[in-house]
Amino acid sequence: MAAPDRAYVVNMKAAKMPGSLTVPLSRVSRPLVLAAAVAAIVLGGTVALWAHYGTAVFYEMIVAGIAACL
Repeated sequence: MAAPDRAYVVNMKAAKMPGSLTVPLSRVSRPLVLAAAVAAIVLGGTVALWAHYGTAVFYEMIVAGIAACL
């Protein structure tokens, strides 16, 4: 029986890495961090208003928004 062709293994070993590699300074992009910060501020404001005014105000705002769309 013939030996299996393992040329792909030989090619992988023969490949050389480049001498210099560029390393990304940040894994997360700046616009993504900015969007996350804005979302956190909006969420924090929502929680603060909810704690101050109660759930009834938010329920009335949602109902009024739905009524305005209809």
